[in-house]
Amino acid sequence: MSTTDDFDAEAWRAELEGYRDRKDEFFANERQSPIPADQRDAFDGLTYFDPDPAYRVEADVTPVESDETVVMETTVDTEQEYERVVELGFDVNGETATLVGYTGVGEDRDSLFVPFRDKTTGQQTYGAGRYMEFEVEGDVTEAETVTLDFNLAYHPFCAYNDAFACPLPPEENWLDVAVEAGERLPEV
Repeated sequence: MSTTDDFDAEAWRAELEGYRDRKDEFFANERQSPIPADQRDAFDGLTYFDPDPAYRVEADVTPVESDETVVMETTVDTEQEYERVVELGFDVNGETATLVGYTGVGEDRDSLFVPFRDKTTGQQTYGAGRYMEFEVEGDVTEAETVTLDFNLAYHPFCAYNDAFACPLPPEENWLDVAVEAGERLPEV
């Protein structure tokens, strides 16, 4: 749970729901949408878990002091290279967990890519995992904590269109807990 004293749950929920509405609008109408053009008229919006501030957690930041790169396989049998930037330690659903935040090799470190799998993967959420990305002010390796909001976890574009090559979360980012927040599969 968030330990931030100035957290306004109502404002947070309104901002999250506005973000989701804008994303649905993009998916339904924009040329860059991953929804195939012939399916956009029938697109009725993405499916999400209900907003839950318990999945907005403070994570301790530990810089990764290594030049070793991580090669992530993708959904189309190719590979993409990333650099580990930080380890993010947090508690969720009563469990202590760690995720690694990455950047693409040679990219600026002003945003972090956090792909992950959890106990909902392949059941309630896309089988290849989900992603979080967030911008950071300044050098994230100098921060003591950052807020991870799993309510912003999303399915990669390949969940909607096989034409996309999406990195698969490496085993170091597989969580042993169910994260029932963010995008989910439609109920059938």
